[in-house]
Amino acid sequence: MKKAAWCGGAAMMVAAAGVCSVPFMIGAGPTDAAPPVLRNPEGTVVSRALTDAEKSFLAANPDYFTRARSTTRGTPPTGPIECPAEYEPMAAIMMSWESFTTTLIELTKHITTTGNADVYMIVDTASEQTTATTALTNAGVNMGRVKFFIRTTDTVWIRDYGPRYIYEGGVRAIVDHTYNRPRPNDDALSTWFGPQRGEQVYDVGLTHGGGNYHLNGLDKSYCTELIKNENIGLTEADIHARWLAHQAVDTHIFPAFPSTLDSTQHLDMWMQVCADDKVMISDWPVTGGNMTTADAICEDAVVYMQNNGYTVSRVPARQVSGVHYTYTNVVMCNDLIIIPSYTNSTIASAGYNAQALASWQAANPSKTVVQVNGQAVVTSAGVFHCVVMHVPANKGGVNPVAYLRAPNGGQTFNPGDGVEITWITDDDVAVTNVDLLLSTDGGATYPITIASATADDGSFTWIVPDYAVNHARVKVVARDAASNTGSDASDADFAIAGTCPGDFDLSGFVDLEDYIAFVGAFEAGDISADVDGTGFVDLEDFNSFVGWFEEGC
Repeated sequence: MKKAAWCGGAAMMVAAAGVCSVPFMIGAGPTDAAPPVLRNPEGTVVSRALTDAEKSFLAANPDYFTRARSTTRGTPPTGPIECPAEYEPMAAIMMSWESFTTTLIELTKHITTTGNADVYMIVDTASEQTTATTALTNAGVNMGRVKFFIRTTDTVWIRDYGPRYIYEGGVRAIVDHTYNRPRPNDDALSTWFGPQRGEQVYDVGLTHGGGNYHLNGLDKSYCTELIKNENIGLTEADIHARWLAHQAVDTHIFPAFPSTLDSTQHLDMWMQVCADDKVMISDWPVTGGNMTTADAICEDAVVYMQNNGYTVSRVPARQVSGVHYTYTNVVMCNDLIIIPSYTNSTIASAGYNAQALASWQAANPSKTVVQVNGQAVVTSAGVFHCVVMHVPANKGGVNPVAYLRAPNGGQTFNPGDGVEITWITDDDVAVTNVDLLLSTDGGATYPITIASATADDGSFTWIVPDYAVNHARVKVVARDAASNTGSDASDADFAIAGTCPGDFDLSGFVDLEDYIAFVGAFEAGDISADVDGTGFVDLEDFNSFVGWFEEGC
């Protein structure tokens, strides 16, 4: 059955060639301002690369990505940013149950056991969840580690459109981009998924495919020149600046393979960073034509990465009958690495499967390296890395993590002001509520409760009390159902311009310290002891202060 793009959309047929041998439907967007959309019928095996139907669609709609992508980047994160690498601790691996389900089952078995992680499986419907549950259960998957999310997607290639995670102030957040394919359900996944988990979603303002990207845990990232070709109007410096602002990474751009060798031109088809200082790069034992060009690009990359402190390991690569066979397109998950093997006679007879396994094992001796048959997937211009997306672990382990956005110090508030206290939180399960506390001694103690067990909705309007304080700070304490807690506080002091003359030392309290401080100033004749404002320090000041002190303000 053909699937229309929008109810009431005037649909037209476009024949698709190659992998997608069934019709697509094209229709108008939901508003005149929205770009038109193209959808493939459910169950279609869609190439990771642009299909002929999509090429025709984009030729007819040359402004599709300009209209789909914001012309300016979104507001970047304000807190300290860390962009985790794929070899760092992972909580889960995301997949989309669209095609190659036999492969997805095999990956899920390894990830939920040896990989010690959950699998977040995206399914279109409740019925599809039932189908997937039966298939996974029958295959012996640890179903206690499989979590389903019902959301329509277009393709299996979740690496390219799924959520790119960062830590902001230690809290997981998502950096989204416009998917470089006209696949609107895929493109919308991240902006839907983040709110499901209470995670902030930022828009980097780039048209991009996530497989054209690798990074290490030291804030270095890599992609190919495809990123420049897909973002006409942005300079290389613009692109670099957007990733730096949103993900705190310094990006190096490599040349791209010829599209006649690799139709995606994605970096994950020939390079994989596997540690802070280790990288796997393709080697081309057979050259000629496009393979000679690919070999030169890889050899130059080897020199560049070595000069930047990496130990480089090599795995074979080859193009056979128009298919790019690669062993860098892998899944890393905690202490597990899943690499492909291939049944193509040319590849198998050359011994490439065994060579790749030995190379990955030698480069990662402390990890378990397993091979899974990738023949069915690779003929659609991708392998295992392309069908997964990484979800990093909660920084606090079983404890919540909090990041206080505001007030973060340096402000002066007046009594009665409505001040927005804002924060974000994280947990391995879920934060149930938060406490908001006030310090008047620069964060040494937090004796004043602003709100107790309030909703973890990220914002609370605080009516500032009538305190005279120069060293105030706010703390957010996040709590989960098991009563585990985590907290964050203002980075610097802020002031409250209140009227409480008995609080002589501006601590927020009227106590013996105030009396001692006033008497010292009074006896020294310090003008600060002129509390009645006459311009003289005299007995009237002393009597006024004692009265305020005894009244507690």
